[in-house]
Amino acid sequence: MSAPPDLKSLNAATMYDLSGVVAVVTGGSSGIGLMMASTLLANHARVYIVDLDERKTQDIAARYSRLASESGSRGKMVGIQGDCGSKAGAERIVAALADKEDYVTCLFNNAGVMGDKVDAPKEATAEAFKEAYFKLADDSFQSTLAVNSFGPYFLSIAFLPLLCASKSKAPYGDRFQPQIINTSSMNGWTKDPATGGSGYPYLLSKAAIAHMTSLLAYDLIPLGVRVNQIAPGWVVTGMSAPGTVDEWGVSSKQGMSSDEFGFKTPVGGSGSAKDFGSTALNLVVNRFINGESILVDGGTLLVHPSKY
Repeated sequence: MSAPPDLKSLNAATMYDLSGVVAVVTGGSSGIGLMMASTLLANHARVYIVDLDERKTQDIAARYSRLASESGSRGKMVGIQGDCGSKAGAERIVAALADKEDYVTCLFNNAGVMGDKVDAPKEATAEAFKEAYFKLADDSFQSTLAVNSFGPYFLSIAFLPLLCASKSKAPYGDRFQPQIINTSSMNGWTKDPATGGSGYPYLLSKAAIAHMTSLLAYDLIPLGVRVNQIAPGWVVTGMSAPGTVDEWGVSSKQGMSSDEFGFKTPVGGSGSAKDFGSTALNLVVNRFINGESILVDGGTLLVHPSKY
C-alpha cells in the first residue's frame, strides 16, 4: 500500500467553506466522481459516494474521511451501496440518504458505463460499415442507456424532496441553492465517433443525458432546483484504463496522452482531478449558473467536428 497522500494534492485547492453542504455523488468511489467528491470533502462538505461494490465504496469513504481529518477538513465521506441504473435502485438510494440526512444540497449524477465498442470500418464500403457496426447487440444499448440516461432521470426525480428540503433545513441559509449536476461527456456533442472509441451506445447515452439536463433545468424552475452538467473530455480513470487504479481510486496513468486513444487533446494529456474538482466546486457555489453545460475537454471539440 502506498503512503497516504495529502488531500489537497488529490484535488482542487481548498477555496470555500462548504460546511453544512450535503452532496451525493454516484459513481463516486473512483474516477471523475471521486475527483469531485474529494474536492468537496476538502472544502468541508459531507459527501456520500454511491457505487455498486459495497466494500470498495465504504473502504474508499473511510480512507478519505481519515485523510480529511488529518488534513484539517471538517468534512466527512460516507459510502453507500446502490444501483444507479433503475427506478427501484433510485428509491433505495434515496431511502438510505433519508435515514442519515434531513436534506441534500446537490446530487451529482456521475455513475456511468462505457458499453460495447466496435472497431472502425476497414474501408469506405457499405459492406465494411455493416460488418463493423452491426456487431453491437440490443442489450448493449439497453444496459448503457439504463445507467447513463434513465438512471439519472429517476435519481433526479427521487431526490427532489430532499433537495427542496435544503432550502428550509440547511444551516447555511440561502448561501447554496439545491442543484442536480449531471456528468455528460464531450461525446454528447461530437460528430466524430473516434472521440468515444466508436462506442455508439455510450455516444448516444451521453447525448441523451445532455438533453435531459436542459429539460429538467427548465421544468424544475418552479421548485428552485438548478440543473447543470459537466461534460468531460479525455480523462484516464479505471473505466478508460482498467486495472490501473490504486487504493486511493487514482489511475497510475492519469495525464497520459490522448494519442493512445486515437485522437489529440490540444492542451496536451488528459484531464486531472484539479480540472474536474474545481469545476464541480464552481457549480456548487455559483447560484447564477442554471441549465448550462461546462465543457472540460482540453479543447478537443475545437479540432473535431461537433455541434457544441
